[in-house]
Amino acid sequence: MDTVLKIIKERRSIRNFQKKDIPEEIIKKLIDALIWAPSAGNLQSRKFYFVRDEKTKHDIAVAALNQNFIAEAPLVVIGCTDRRIENRYGDRGVHLYTIQDVACSIMNMMLTVWENGLGSVWVGAFKESDVFEVLDMPNNLRPVAIVPVGYPSRIPSAPPRVSAKEAVEFR
Repeated sequence: MDTVLKIIKERRSIRNFQKKDIPEEIIKKLIDALIWAPSAGNLQSRKFYFVRDEKTKHDIAVAALNQNFIAEAPLVVIGCTDRRIENRYGDRGVHLYTIQDVACSIMNMMLTVWENGLGSVWVGAFKESDVFEVLDMPNNLRPVAIVPVGYPSRIPSAPPRVSAKEAVEFR
């Protein structure tokens, strides 16, 4: 099996983390994975916050409807869209392309996380305004993903997937 496909198939959503710091060389790889993702018009209209501060992680967990496992991760990444894309792509850029850009970046990062022996999970359930406030974000940014990252305490088994026939239609 291909290395990338193997990582895709083995990656799991991790919500239990060890109390162990992430080495700086791995942090740098995660940043590379984020910034090398494709983006609409190569405008790279996205921003990422890397949060390690305990109080800030706690406040983010509260904003994420009290999903307390978020605060337990040594690193929490918040992916944000950037409205400045509007100058080039208008409303579709703001409401679609920037979200796609962040999604591509986050997936790149999550695969790199797994490749380096770490775990993560995509968290989409949170109060945007609260995260915006916790991070004191500028008005051009919108938080769209919270991703806690750390060494897994346990790795769950793979959930079932739909069949290729259900997922893909050839025409």
